[in-house]
Amino acid sequence: MKIHEYQAKQLFLKYGVPIPKGYPAFTVDEVEAQAKRLVAETGSEVLVVKAQIHAGGRGKGGGVKVVKGGAAEARKVAEKMLGMQLITHQTGPEGQKVRRLYVEQGLVMERELYLGAVVDRDRRRIAFMASTEGGVEIEKVAAETPEKILTVHVDPTVGLSPYQARQLGFGLGLMQHGKETIGKFAKLMGAVYELFVKEDCSLCEINPLVILKNGDVVALDGKINFDDNADFRHKDWEGLRDADEEDPVELEAKHAGLNYVSLDGNVGCLVNGAGLAMATMDIIKHAGEKYGVAPANFLDVGGGATQEQVTKAFKMILHSPKVKAIFVNIFGGIMKCDVIAAGVVAAAKETGLKVPLVVRLEGTNVELGRKILSESGLAIQAATTMVDGANKIVAAVGNVGGAK
Repeated sequence: MKIHEYQAKQLFLKYGVPIPKGYPAFTVDEVEAQAKRLVAETGSEVLVVKAQIHAGGRGKGGGVKVVKGGAAEARKVAEKMLGMQLITHQTGPEGQKVRRLYVEQGLVMERELYLGAVVDRDRRRIAFMASTEGGVEIEKVAAETPEKILTVHVDPTVGLSPYQARQLGFGLGLMQHGKETIGKFAKLMGAVYELFVKEDCSLCEINPLVILKNGDVVALDGKINFDDNADFRHKDWEGLRDADEEDPVELEAKHAGLNYVSLDGNVGCLVNGAGLAMATMDIIKHAGEKYGVAPANFLDVGGGATQEQVTKAFKMILHSPKVKAIFVNIFGGIMKCDVIAAGVVAAAKETGLKVPLVVRLEGTNVELGRKILSESGLAIQAATTMVDGANKIVAAVGNVGGAK
């Protein structure tokens, strides 16, 4: 789950991570009012107006503007920014509509750094990464100059050790700003670690982390992702969601207890088990690459889905106008093939299915499942193997004009 920068900074403030003064705004009038408030509090008319979307690279797309004329200029910027379709390297060519802004005090900085924390699943530890290349795409730094990224792993039994924070601070060259700056950096890093653990984060990123002339260390930006598996511990997360930013079908799937991710292809996939779902997407992509055929979604109905959940999953797939055919690939273990078959038939009849449907069933109650499908009266193509199913779905998409 992603949250906006201003929400991340509210958490930073809660845990003691220094941030510039700033306030969210949802209308042009609110931007002007918050800008006046900041000018009164800071005594400076230098402000930053930031678009709030769930994507990085906002500055390059025109979503971050420095204004030096106080509230009046901030209002003019807001008039152009609110409602714009902001395109960054993370939004794709369609961009994301700007519905929220964040007005922040402007700071005079000496250096820009990068600091991030992620879960290293191979090491089973939280990894802190830092770099002197702050303010730029960290992915580019990792690809072109990986030696500029410093990493430490935190032992979960003892937590972040002070020497690890100092190690990164020395590696970033913070001694040139004085011993006090090293101490401030270590304190900030400790606060980030506490936030990461207590809030069940999967990512906490500060880019840039800036050093001011007085040696203070401040989080100029903030990006936080939560681990959805921990949402039962955080009832407050629901209030942080931005329904306009999230895929409505993915939200519907979450509430239905299904695992669904929208993709850009034209074949809807209904599969049980995450591993089989990934393999199904791979084989469709492999079989259909030359013909413009690709998976339109990841959908794992799980091992214990009911007929009602299968029917709901079917409807979710058909929400996308890009779907030209549907491939159902089931290996019945806990999930019985006859339950899937009954759900597929019910969903096809209820939705008035008009796109080709290929079904491959194997496992528990497979003969009963195949019988239900064959006696349904629907135009369902049966597949014996995954390869057979992939080839049939590619041919089916071609027959309805989806293949190139």
